[in-house]
Amino acid sequence: MSAPSPRRIESPPSITQLAASALRNMIFSGELQPGDRVVENHLIESLGVSKPPLREAMAVLEQEGLIVRTPRRGAVVTPLTLHDVYEIFTLRHDLERLAVDLGVPCRAPERINRCREAYAALERAAQDGDPAAVTERGFAFHLAVVGLAGHRRLEEAYRALALQLRLCMAMNRQARRSRETLLGDAQRHRRILELVERGDTAAVHHELAHHGDRTFLLDAGDTFPGGSPESLAWLESVRQQENR
Repeated sequence: MSAPSPRRIESPPSITQLAASALRNMIFSGELQPGDRVVENHLIESLGVSKPPLREAMAVLEQEGLIVRTPRRGAVVTPLTLHDVYEIFTLRHDLERLAVDLGVPCRAPERINRCREAYAALERAAQDGDPAAVTERGFAFHLAVVGLAGHRRLEEAYRALALQLRLCMAMNRQARRSRETLLGDAQRHRRILELVERGDTAAVHHELAHHGDRTFLLDAGDTFPGGSPESLAWLESVRQQENR
């Protein structure tokens, strides 16, 4: 009889890790938005941490690309220009469209199961009332939809959008909070899942095109600097579609 293998004891998270997690939640819940200043004195008071672990936590988020330091303003949540958003959303929608064309109807049950599991995690986050987790789980659900194609390079291209896309999703959640609960957010994703399960390619395309993921752009003129001719024309078309 072999001796039992030793159990690994996980160490509790450090103050720095907890502070970094709290900062991420503030960003992905929309409490802190792209371009907002990350004010140390305010965070020390609101998070109940001292300056050294807070600065270490901010350094972690800077390495992750969620925070940047700028001259005269100090640390800010990574800014997005209107042209950035234009590039993110046009690429996102083209990648999702290609994935649906390749993956719906789905020929691999495990890929649909991945979508179901991702939706269940999103619904739990909504039931828990956690907007930051809803943003994270929402991205995971869309990634699972892209995964229906069984196309590794396509999924990797979508993953490359993860950081900036989640920032946009957090802003959208903030913009929709007066008209939609977190459970309502989850329900929008459930409709996509049901159409995927039905194998209706055209209906999935239509649902993704009218998903309500661009509500935050209705007032984007005052929110985002750096509009290019392409992004301004795109923004006008988005506003016309959203206001129909």
